[in-house]
Amino acid sequence: MKALLCEAYGPPESLKLTELAKPEPGPGEVLIKVNAAALNFPDLLFVSGQYQVNIPPPFIPGLEAAGAVEAVGAGVDSVAVGDRVMVTATHGMFAEYVVVKAREVAPTPDQLTDAEAASFLITYSTACHGLYDLAQLKEGQLVLVLGAAGGVGSAAIELAKARGAQVIAAASSGDKLNFAERCGADETINYSQVSLRDELKVLTAGRGVDVVFDPVGGDLALPSLKALAWQGTYLVVGFASGEIPKFPANLTLLKEGSITGVWWGTWASREPQEQIRNLKLMAGMVADGQLKPRISAQYPLADYEAAFADISGRRVLGKVVFDLTDS
Repeated sequence: MKALLCEAYGPPESLKLTELAKPEPGPGEVLIKVNAAALNFPDLLFVSGQYQVNIPPPFIPGLEAAGAVEAVGAGVDSVAVGDRVMVTATHGMFAEYVVVKAREVAPTPDQLTDAEAASFLITYSTACHGLYDLAQLKEGQLVLVLGAAGGVGSAAIELAKARGAQVIAAASSGDKLNFAERCGADETINYSQVSLRDELKVLTAGRGVDVVFDPVGGDLALPSLKALAWQGTYLVVGFASGEIPKFPANLTLLKEGSITGVWWGTWASREPQEQIRNLKLMAGMVADGQLKPRISAQYPLADYEAAFADISGRRVLGKVVFDLTDS
């Protein structure tokens, strides 16, 4: 099978498109023919050896994919050959075939294409866990979404709107903010042109926001924390800026607010039944048309350098996907 291989940590250009043996499922495992695999910002960190938890090379990168079940191992009765499924794991998705534990796959909603399904699990599950489980978002509350045009940012907009919240989307360009509005944002802030803190004061009439959803970090973190309303929640989702912020603890005291980390993958492995509950909830939202993954670009696996350049250059509106349907 064709696969993208990371033989040593480095830039995406150091990856190698190669031929490997097609894997076989063992007991409790499933073999999936991958039709689409989504590229995420953590993939860039994994191949460069800069993620919080690294994978020793050599490995096949790729966190999420969608396709069809081709074979099942002994003891598997939760899925059958031919089922359309979506899957996420720490690596292995940038290949024509992948073997995973049966518990790691989820049924693909009929309303989603394989490209959309490959773009769903990580971003929507992360946003759902952060907004619904941790922040306990309520109807009528005000949410600030940073990095609003990215995959997890756009998912957060849709999920916040589905809960009946109001959304302020912040991003670095007009094109990105136009995209955020198409996802449902009520107000927008171009933080490359105006002061984020000053604009938030104007838009909230000085009240502040109930929830900050931050996958960016860096210089945007402190003004966003200062913009929290009384008893607000700041969700630390990631550090796409490359800089991990440091917060003055007195700000949480003055607002009686909380700073909460969102690490969906670890939570889902610890609380699998709660994750299944969230997936069922979101499947209903997909059926109702409230959630719809947005695809920025699709590439064949051979064009991996261009796909990674979209991520590193912050040109993505939604998600970038590898199309393996012809493989």
